[in-house]
Amino acid sequence: MRTHVVDHPLVAHKLTTLRDQRTDSPTFRRLADELVTLLAYEATRDVRTEQVDIHTPVVPTTGVRLSHPRPLVVPIIRAGLGMLDGMVRLLPTAEVGFLGMIRDEETLQASTYANRMPEDLSGRQVYVLDPMLATGGTLVVAVDELMRRGADDVTVICLLAAPEGVERMEAELADAPVTVVTAALDEGLNEQGFIVPGLGDAGDRMYGTV
Repeated sequence: MRTHVVDHPLVAHKLTTLRDQRTDSPTFRRLADELVTLLAYEATRDVRTEQVDIHTPVVPTTGVRLSHPRPLVVPIIRAGLGMLDGMVRLLPTAEVGFLGMIRDEETLQASTYANRMPEDLSGRQVYVLDPMLATGGTLVVAVDELMRRGADDVTVICLLAAPEGVERMEAELADAPVTVVTAALDEGLNEQGFIVPGLGDAGDRMYGTV
């Protein structure tokens, strides 16, 4: 597994505002959307392409286009939905699947309550969207499911990551072709399993506590 922390002043600027507890939900959603597009630019650096012959207004030439099968974008419901628009803005031809996952706040174990993805992901590049890589439990379960369906190249895009979550993914997905792209690797987790300094509960910050 490979972890890539995107080091860019615009990424750091937007992330700082996301962390600020004074940032309201509409602003948080907008900035998360913008930040995801910046992260997606780095995350898609190895997206698969194929050569194509075209004619410009001047001469014939050769370029590239995204190859088939098309990439699949999978937001983890609910907070991952707030990252979807920023991702598909960069990959408008990608298909979209959904995973609904919830974490038990006492055991910190993740379970799946909704699944809407193709059964066969053979040869597919998959981009998983989840704002927080905290304990790593949710993303380990998600990636396991994608690999079981045949995905051979999985990129996880997170706003923030904790060292504990990265270490767990490295241990449990040691041989899996997985890349984690994040805006920051924070200090660690507190007793409640929240990232420190973090930005709080991303879902609540985006959508409220209902």
